[in-house]
Formats: sequence, structure tokens, C-alpha cells
Amino acid sequence: MRVRSPALAAGCALVAVIVAMALLTFFWTPYDPADTTGGRLEPPGAGHLLGTDRLGRDLLTQLMLGARVAVVASLGAVAVGGPLGPAVGVLAGLAARWLDDALAVVLDILLAFPTLLLAMLVVAAKQTSLAAAITAIGLAVSAVVARLTRVLVKRVLAQDYITAARTSGTSWPRIVTGHVLPNIWPTLAVNLALQAGLAALAEASLSYLGLGAPPPNASWGRMLKEAEATVLTSPVAVLAPGALLAMLVIGANLIAQGIREQADPTLRRSR
Repeated sequence: MRVRSPALAAGCALVAVIVAMALLTFFWTPYDPADTTGGRLEPPGAGHLLGTDRLGRDLLTQLMLGARVAVVASLGAVAVGGPLGPAVGVLAGLAARWLDDALAVVLDILLAFPTLLLAMLVVAAKQTSLAAAITAIGLAVSAVVARLTRVLVKRVLAQDYITAARTSGTSWPRIVTGHVLPNIWPTLAVNLALQAGLAALAEASLSYLGLGAPPPNASWGRMLKEAEATVLTSPVAVLAPGALLAMLVIGANLIAQGIREQADPTLRRSR
């Protein structure tokens, strides 16, 4: 399918920069992440393009490693919430009234907690680690996606062609795979793209609070926290991770908008 959405192209370009930065860390970084011989709070220069942090570590190296954590957190959260959310949502949409009501209550309870608060509760109950943060964010994502899926499934099941399919003897698995999922996947794809950006933001927030990826893992959120005390003497230590985090979130939102434009024929005709 030909891409005609400027938003999708721009979003892919922004996210591609972050992903490329993350992949590069598996093969090369300007300095060893644990190298503290650069001097404290050195300004940007030939030796350190973005300067050093308060421990003498190269800021560019830390930013690149932070990109890896952000990408892993985004993909990991979507990998957890992507299959789990639609599965629960489809189950709720097809289930008997009592089971649907029970699942709806559980989802409402989960959604009553902000994503960050729910993630904090899960991480606090386990040992602080990147895996725990991803699991916590993924569970929060799954609740959002499940609620949306449930609504979409019920909307599709109310259509006349579903009644005709059931009258003709079509089984529920074939109805789900042949009618329900093809009709709801564009909306789910848009939502998952948005959730990927929010997952990166949630991971940075957890790391800022000391509940994310522990050292020696680099995280943009922890970099922001560590640079608070030196923001006037080394503003790049705050501006750089903040800008990259904003780039990733904006890119994910643009991708979501582009997917919506590509999937919605009315939007394509209006362009």
C-alpha cells in the first residue's frame, strides 16, 4: 500500500532515528558507559560532543543507551499489552452477560488507576528492574486496549452481516477471524501506536522516580533526575534526553495519525 500520509512518513522518520541510535549501541558507543575519566560537567567539545555528566560520563553515550532502554520498553509493553488486551476484549465481547459484566468491572477498576500509578504499584511489589517496569506498563496498556477492543467487538457483532453469518451456521472462531478482527484492527493499530509512545514516557517517569531500569542501565528519565541539580551549569544534560523523549512520543503519535489516515477511506478521499 502506497504511503500518502505525511504524518506517517514524518513519524516513521522520527522513530527511525531513535531506533537506529538504539541498535548502534549493540555494536559501538563513543565511550564505555562506565568510563568516568571525562571530568565532571565538561562542556561540549571535540572529546565529548555533548559534554559529560556530574559523574564524568560521556553524555552522548548515555543518551544512546537511554534510547535502547526506551525502545525496549516501548516494544516490550506493546508485546505484553498487544496480545493480552485484544484477547480479553474479544472474550468480553463474545462472553455471556455475567462474564462480560465481570470483565468490564475489572477493566474499569484497572482504568481507574492512572497508567503510571498502576505501573508504580506493580514495580513496588516486585524487585525494581527493567523487566518489572515493562511488565507493569504492559499490563496497564492491556487494560486500555482490552476496554477499546470490547467496545469495538460489540459494535461489529451488532451488524446485520454478523447475524446473517450466524444464521448460515458460521462458527464463532470463523466470525472472529473473518469478520471481527479485520474490522477492528485499524483502530487497534492506531491505539497501540499511541500506547507505544506512552510506554516510553511511562518508563522515563518510573526511572525518574527510581523505579525503572536500575544502574548501570542508562535511562532518559534517570538522566533528567540526575541533571536537576546542575541544570544551570550543564543545560544540555536536561535538554538532550528531554528532546529525544519528546521526539519518540511525537513520532509515535504521528505514526498513529498516519495509520488512521491510511485505514480510513474518508480521510484518504479528503486529502
